[in-house]
Amino acid sequence: MRRFSTRQVTAALVFLAVGLWLANLAPSAEIAWVLGLLLLTVYLFAFEVLRVDVAAVAILVLLGLLSDAHELIGLARPLVPAGELFQGFASNAVVSIIGVMIIGAGLDKTGLMTRLAGLILRLAGRTEARVIPAVSGTVGLISSFMQNVGAAALFLPVVGRIAARTGIPMSRLLMPMGFCAILGGTITLVGSSPLILLNDLILASNKALPPEQQMATWSMFSVTPVGLALLAAGIAYFVLAGRHVLPARPHEEITRAVGTLEYFQSLYGLDYTLREVRVPAGSPLVGQTLEAVERAHRIRVIAVQFGDEAPRIGPGSLARDIGIEAGAVLGVLGAPAAVDAFAQANGLALHEGLEVLAEALSPQNAGIAEVVIPPKSALIGKSPRELWLRKTYGLSLVALHRAGKTLREGDGIRDLPLQAGDALVVHTTWRALAHLERDRNFAVLTSDYPHEELRPHKVTPALICFGIALYLLLFTDLRLSLALMAGAIGMVLTGVLRMDEAYQAVSWKSVFLLASLIPLGLAVEVSGTAAWIAGQTLTLLGDVPAWGLQLAVAVLATVFTLVMSNVGATVLLVPLAVNIAVAAGANPAVFALTVALATSNAFLLPTHQVNALIMGPGDYRVADFLRAGGIMTVLFLVVMMLMLNLLY
Repeated sequence: MRRFSTRQVTAALVFLAVGLWLANLAPSAEIAWVLGLLLLTVYLFAFEVLRVDVAAVAILVLLGLLSDAHELIGLARPLVPAGELFQGFASNAVVSIIGVMIIGAGLDKTGLMTRLAGLILRLAGRTEARVIPAVSGTVGLISSFMQNVGAAALFLPVVGRIAARTGIPMSRLLMPMGFCAILGGTITLVGSSPLILLNDLILASNKALPPEQQMATWSMFSVTPVGLALLAAGIAYFVLAGRHVLPARPHEEITRAVGTLEYFQSLYGLDYTLREVRVPAGSPLVGQTLEAVERAHRIRVIAVQFGDEAPRIGPGSLARDIGIEAGAVLGVLGAPAAVDAFAQANGLALHEGLEVLAEALSPQNAGIAEVVIPPKSALIGKSPRELWLRKTYGLSLVALHRAGKTLREGDGIRDLPLQAGDALVVHTTWRALAHLERDRNFAVLTSDYPHEELRPHKVTPALICFGIALYLLLFTDLRLSLALMAGAIGMVLTGVLRMDEAYQAVSWKSVFLLASLIPLGLAVEVSGTAAWIAGQTLTLLGDVPAWGLQLAVAVLATVFTLVMSNVGATVLLVPLAVNIAVAAGANPAVFALTVALATSNAFLLPTHQVNALIMGPGDYRVADFLRAGGIMTVLFLVVMMLMLNLLY
């Protein structure tokens, strides 16, 4: 049975008291019930009584049960019509998320996202303070011309690659990326759905206004200065305060890589390090073969790159008779003292981390593995040297365990004839290891590695499918979901992805979270709860200056967008904001723009599509959004108000 903490119980009593108070104030039973559901949702999310997706589904079921029993609880009609209760699963937003996840997985399968991650790392370096603005700024600018959830989903695999290669926890990269994707939607008038709707709502409001108060519509880049300021503020916030507000939960790939190294260290005593060195002109290594270098220094060269060539790693690419050239970059594996002595003796430039070979040697592409020689192997009696183990099979032998004894580099392990039961500790690419699992001469013991099959030959059809989806998004009137699903199914039909891979690409936690909350947003609108909250808030304000009314409108839009769709909040609040501005003698067009911008101020809860998207992969909790998003919410309001009042 689940046990509740004192904090959860205390909060439940407080929320119950607030709910009873609001129920007495509510003008109708429908509004009272909806307010109760809203408070329950916020309580479940904020205090993590249930997993966030479980909580969302529970609210959906409760909403359905109350709607079905509406007569028993004193309601004239259901809170949500029965036919619309599960419409969230077929909504434009949810289907769009599914489509863009599949498109992103298809691009990643071809290796494009890996190359993009490598480009960002080359330009930005490997520190958190430089990676965050590079990734977040790129996503923010992209989302100014496409839906922010699409930009965020496309960069999910890029962030995963960067996290695996830099050691920066994914939880410290995904939230800045997601928040900046939302902020990027404020840069142009096509960056988010509320801004797309804005001019239509302005024209509709003009019909009720006298000629002298008619509003002009906004142009494509009218909001660009405000949006760029918001994006810059968001990036600066995470660069300066990220270490304090972002959680640091290790990424799965990094955890697995560290765990693998610890496993081999504890089992075989292999205290090895992987370093990258560059061979300068005039080094004693120039002209020597790998074999001579490895024998003399008790290290293992597992990858080499000459000039602009692709890194040599894996079967058929690296052999002991290869000569070392000036300017070559070597990936060296060995005891830390041996690697340091090797670099010092030969005047090598020892890099702080993996730079040139970062992609080839990343935990997602290569690592340490364990294979055993089975009794009927055709390799028995032959030495690794005879077999050209590294060249033929892509296995760089690190250690050999036989009869309870572990032999290491420098103990002549490559000259020992192999015996049945020998355990070989090797460095290899995961692709080579996957091929080895089908070779009866080896028994592969390592199973926890990425069995990823890249399809670089499918890059052209993947780009065509992505281009079609992008064209349909930007230059046609097709719904977002249809445009994205066209690109997604194209990925499957052209063989970029198999259908089961497309299913695996979808974060179903994000799908159920968003789909289950959409009916609650509908109930907030149709019950009159949103209009009642807006009216009560403005009544409480009394006589305040125009900027105070504008701030109140912005805060209302911020609150509404946390519990309902940003489109719904915009449609509801723009007419209200226009009337307030006219009554106060302010500019109604600016008030309308304030609403359309403030509905992007959705950082406090994982109810926004982008926040729901990153919550699972980043292993975030609601408390993480409250901590980081609380400051971001205030910063958004301050920057937006300053820019709007300075410019307009």
